[in-house]
Amino acid sequence: MRTQCCSSPTSIRWTVGHGKPQPPAMNRRRFLTTGLAASLLPALPLAGRALGRVPMPVADMHFHLFFFGRRSAATRALAQEMAAGRTTLAAWSLVGDVPWLRFGPRGLTQKGAPRHGAAVEWFNAELARVKSYIAAQGLKIVATAADVDLALNGDPHIVLSVEGATFVDDGLDQLQAAHAAGVRQVQLVHYIRNPIADFQTEKPEHGGLTELGRRVIAECNRLGILVDLAHCTPEAVIQALAVSTAPMLWSHSAIAREGSLPRWSMSATLARQLPLASARAIAAKGGVVGLWGLRSGTIRTVEAYADLLSEMADQLGEDHAAFGTDMNAIVNPVIASFADLQRVLERWERRSMSEARMRKLAIGNYARALKQAMAAT
Repeated sequence: MRTQCCSSPTSIRWTVGHGKPQPPAMNRRRFLTTGLAASLLPALPLAGRALGRVPMPVADMHFHLFFFGRRSAATRALAQEMAAGRTTLAAWSLVGDVPWLRFGPRGLTQKGAPRHGAAVEWFNAELARVKSYIAAQGLKIVATAADVDLALNGDPHIVLSVEGATFVDDGLDQLQAAHAAGVRQVQLVHYIRNPIADFQTEKPEHGGLTELGRRVIAECNRLGILVDLAHCTPEAVIQALAVSTAPMLWSHSAIAREGSLPRWSMSATLARQLPLASARAIAAKGGVVGLWGLRSGTIRTVEAYADLLSEMADQLGEDHAAFGTDMNAIVNPVIASFADLQRVLERWERRSMSEARMRKLAIGNYARALKQAMAAT
C-alpha cells in the first residue's frame, strides 16, 4: 500500500533557481481589515459559530506550501487561509531533500544523492522564495520569543522550518547561516540517507544518531533552533533526547497502538508511526508530539481527529500534544485547511474540554517548546 503522506507524483516538478513566486497580493493593511483577519483578535465575539468561548488562536507545528504543482503557493492566499482558522503560529516546512525524491511502491524514496553544494543551493533558493512569499502576504516571521508571544495574542506569525537537514551535509556552519536567515526549527532527517541519523522508512545504517547528529543538536541548542525528531528511528530519538538541553518536537505523524513497533519495511504510512515509548520519552523531556491529518482507519473525520488528539494528550500529558497537520503534503487529508482546526476546537467544546486544556493543545504547548528552545544556551 502506498503512503498518502506526500503530494501526488504529478506534482513533483522543480528547477533549482527558478523565478520567484508571484503570490496573491496581500499587504498588512488589507490583511488586518478583512473580516477573516478580524476574527483573529481575541477580544471579539465569535459570530455564527458553535464555540461560545473567547476566540482562541491556533498553532500548526508542521505545514507545507510548494512552488510547484497544481496548488502552488503562487495560487494561494496564505494570510487569508490562516485567518479563516484563526491560526496565528504556523511552521512552514521547507523540504530540504525534494530534488532527490521520487515515488516508489512504498511511497517517497531516494532517487539520488546531492553533489557537494547542491543541498545548500536548493535550500537557499527555496528559503528565499518562502520569505518573499511571506512578505508579499503581509505576514511576519518568528525571530524571537517576543514574536511567539505576539502570536499567542492574535498576531499571525510564520515559523521558518526545514524538513530534512540535508544542507548541513556541507558543513555545520550552514546551521548558523540558516539561523541568521530566520530558520527557527530544523527536522534532522526526512527521506534520503544522510550522515546525521537513521530514519524510519529505510534500513538503519548508523545505529541511531551519528556524531555529526550530536553536534547538529548541540549547535541548534546553542543557536536557539527547535529540533524536530520526526522521521527518526526510535534509537535516534532516545539518543537525541540524551544530547539535547532543550525540549524537542515530533512534529507530525501518529502514535502507534501500545505494543506495536513500526518497522522500516512496512508501508511508509505504518513505518512513520511513533512508538508510544518514544512519544513518552519526548514528553518526559518537555517536548511535544504532533498529530498529522492523514486519513486512516482511526481518523476518517475531523471529529475523529479531534478525539484522537485528545487521547494523545491523555497518553502523554496535556502539556505534550499539539496540531502537526502536514497540510498540503497529504493526499486526501482529514485536515485539509486551517479552518478545519476550528472545527476541532468546536468538537472539544461540545465534549466539555476545559478551556485551559484546549488552549494548550491548540497553541500553548507548541509556543512553550518553541520559546524554550529559542532561549539559546
